[in-house]
Amino acid sequence: MATETTKVADGVDTHAADAAHGGADAVGMPQLDVSTFANQVFWLCVALVVTYLILSRVALPRIAAVLAERQGTITNDIAAAEELKKAAADAEAAYDKALADARAEAARIADETKAEMKRVLEDIQAGRFVQRFMMDNMVGNPEMKASRSRQEAHPIEEVGTRLRAMMPWIGDNKLVDKAKN
Repeated sequence: MATETTKVADGVDTHAADAAHGGADAVGMPQLDVSTFANQVFWLCVALVVTYLILSRVALPRIAAVLAERQGTITNDIAAAEELKKAAADAEAAYDKALADARAEAARIADETKAEMKRVLEDIQAGRFVQRFMMDNMVGNPEMKASRSRQEAHPIEEVGTRLRAMMPWIGDNKLVDKAKN
């Protein structure tokens, strides 16, 4: 048989060439060849040691540094969030207090206004308002002039003047003319 005999032609062993190219005498996968296990185990150990050294000296310290930085950032962010939460709670408490104070002040003003309205209504019903108005007209309206002066000096009039200055439709020959209205 031609495959079993070894022929040397031009310096080439044809039997070895047939085995290398899948001939009948081929052993199989070189990784499973028992005669090379010791060599394979040695190089596997070398590769694992080199991989371990590279990871432990280069990659893992970098990963550890990134994780430590990330943990520091998270800790700082949590601390900042807690501070902001406390500030928000303080602001809410201040707002609630201001709101309660404003409600109490509004209730006080409403009570004072009701009492004053009741007094004025009693004056009108009893006729005292008309008598005072007539007497004021007879002497040149000093009470009415004083009332108008107090109203013109009220802080709301200053605010109104500044607001009207911001409104372009109010002025001479405009939609609203303060001199005429």
